[in-house]
Amino acid sequence: ILALALYLHLQGMLKLPYVLGLILFVFDLFSPLKTLYGEASRLTVMNAALDRIEEVLNETELEDTGKKHLLKAKFGEPEISFNHVKFSYGEKEVLHDMNFEMKKNTMTALVGQSGGGKSTVANLLARFWDVDSGEILIRGVNIKDVSLSELMSEISMVFQRVYLFQDTIFNNIAMGKENATKEEVIEAAKKARCYDFIMALPDGFDTMIGEGGATLSGGEKQRISIARCILKDAPIVILDEATASVDVDNESYIQEAISELVKNKTLLVIAHRLNTIRDADSIIVIKEGNIAEQGTHNELIALNGIYKNMVELQEKNKGLKII
Repeated sequence: ILALALYLHLQGMLKLPYVLGLILFVFDLFSPLKTLYGEASRLTVMNAALDRIEEVLNETELEDTGKKHLLKAKFGEPEISFNHVKFSYGEKEVLHDMNFEMKKNTMTALVGQSGGGKSTVANLLARFWDVDSGEILIRGVNIKDVSLSELMSEISMVFQRVYLFQDTIFNNIAMGKENATKEEVIEAAKKARCYDFIMALPDGFDTMIGEGGATLSGGEKQRISIARCILKDAPIVILDEATASVDVDNESYIQEAISELVKNKTLLVIAHRLNTIRDADSIIVIKEGNIAEQGTHNELIALNGIYKNMVELQEKNKGLKII
């Protein structure tokens, strides 16, 4: 624009006042263009965020047409049953004809290589997705026939990745139980071995924590998550081994907290450290979406198969002796 204005002025086609006006206009135009260029990266991030939001909003919701008060204990019925369960992510089938049962107040551990389907089994039990075929039963009732609110009241979940909300520690624990009293929250914190570090904070249970629990360590967040589950007191617990990614100092506290959580509960464990599930009532070895082996620790060691090889490999790396 500046070059064209000077050219037109030299050709006698543009008077000097207009040339000066165009020069001022050029500099006024440059500033917002520079600002727009600086915001370009921010607009790109915003566009990607909007795409993710649209992806969530466009996801098909699970039908919640189930009834309440169906999950009553029935004599002789297993607590949980997977009957001929198949499930796919898109066109890829990841679980093939899965069959197993869990009795009340027993511990069942899922082991196997990453990507084999362990987490999928746990997610299907919590009905994060619906099975393609077959059925999942709790006390003889198909979970599709149960309202989602009642199903969630029956299940507590502790995962490696813990999410806490930007709120007080008290409210983060109390969300495990509607209308929880202060005494109940404190008792749950003590059982989860997080009472001492909470009281050491400036405002105790009224201390505000950052979004996602950013102001707490990984072990502290994990213990608050377990306190929430202890307060909820659901009869079924899904545990994606909580000590797999925490430091040694926190591991013993978390193990003690988990011991409190699982008392008199039906426990489904996704196991990464095999030494933590030796006493499980049933160990299921999952390989490529199939149950390759199933039994107690001693039974699977006697088979001299996949499980024994996994135990030997882990204990060799840690310098431990096989028991």
